[in-house]
Amino acid sequence: MDKTKDAEVVSRRGFLSGSAGALLTVGATEALAQANKPKAPAKPAAPAKPKATAEAKPKDPPPPTVNCAVIGLGLQGRAIMAALGRLPGANLVAICDTYQPFLNRSKSAAPKAEPLTDYRALLDRKDVQAVFIATPTHQHKDVTLAAIQAGKHVYVEAPLAHTIEEAKAIALAGKGSAQVFQVGQQSRANPQHHHVQAFIASAVLGNMTYGRGQWHKKDSWYRTAPNNEREREINWRLDREKAAGLLGEVGIHTLDVANWFLKARPVSVMGFGSQLLYKDNRNIPDTVQCILEYPGGVRFHYSATLTNSYEGQYEVFGGTDSAVVLRDERAWLFKEADAPLLGWEVYARKEEYGAETGICLVADASKQLAEGKIPGKEKQNSDPGKNALYFSCEAFLNSIRDPEKKPECGALQGYQAVVTAVKANEAVLQGTKITFQKEWFGLG
Repeated sequence: MDKTKDAEVVSRRGFLSGSAGALLTVGATEALAQANKPKAPAKPAAPAKPKATAEAKPKDPPPPTVNCAVIGLGLQGRAIMAALGRLPGANLVAICDTYQPFLNRSKSAAPKAEPLTDYRALLDRKDVQAVFIATPTHQHKDVTLAAIQAGKHVYVEAPLAHTIEEAKAIALAGKGSAQVFQVGQQSRANPQHHHVQAFIASAVLGNMTYGRGQWHKKDSWYRTAPNNEREREINWRLDREKAAGLLGEVGIHTLDVANWFLKARPVSVMGFGSQLLYKDNRNIPDTVQCILEYPGGVRFHYSATLTNSYEGQYEVFGGTDSAVVLRDERAWLFKEADAPLLGWEVYARKEEYGAETGICLVADASKQLAEGKIPGKEKQNSDPGKNALYFSCEAFLNSIRDPEKKPECGALQGYQAVVTAVKANEAVLQGTKITFQKEWFGLG
């Protein structure tokens, strides 16, 4: 990457006043100016002209077709299939899974795609250009390396791997590939996250002082199967030999956002974890917390649990002037009373959020206004199918079509996210503090 726009750091006033259409109810200032203009004398009405036949606005040409394949047809693989089904120019030609019931279920959703049980046979197909890998995390390495070796464009789901060693092997191969290689750190492609990151980069928060995030969902993660062997296979996330626990499987997305927004790598992490509700044969905690320390003493707190759903998922970043909250594809800015006046606040849409009143930060506000919508009144996308995964898949396909476009999350960013999450998980399992070594984050 990097499309994080870190290089576009500008002054708070310059960024916010100069990006018409970047946020809020843009156009409000023009509306006020028009209302205060002296009115010109009325002119005699001109003779009515015959109405011309309205010409249909030419549609944008469809994007070039990319022949795609999906390997791994569990929940995430099927979600990728659904995203590809909505993306113009994405032609799903093959699907693969070793478990026949998953394959049968997916065939009905993609009747034109060839169903295969061996990923090597899929990679042998000359017409397959792009491969989406959604196998269990501990199987990523072999499949990904084979796909890169076969000359395919590769999208591999996050986390890249469950160990730093395997993640490094994958990242090095991806970095050296002549084709597009993207890691599925979905927030990196999400327009709302990009929008908020631009605000943070413009120093609207003042001096960053803290961050926190969480993922709370009551769900055992345990899945039943027809036999013991299959049950062990599908419950790989509950085995620390095959997965990096809650931090590796879900927390990695928020920890990656922390690295991105803070423009730094953590210097240390403390972790805590317990198995509080599910007393089965799993060997990972069902509740974890960690505290990441960044340069300058800024700390990011993260909590994840399978025991309770209260407050769901969100991210918060705070500074000396204001704080920002991201939740459910929406975001709000909360200013301190003594923060500098930036000029646009009086025109911004405001909304109650708990006991506070927040300023709505809305990506693509100009587009929403043109469509007759009120920016900030609803989720960024009224279409629930256009979620972070959709945008991540779209970015990958666009990188294939246009060599000038870099992947939203490349090999290095995906690898560094694994280092952060795996070491945080180790701190949780050991109940201790781990100091990050600078060399851990490099690919050499």
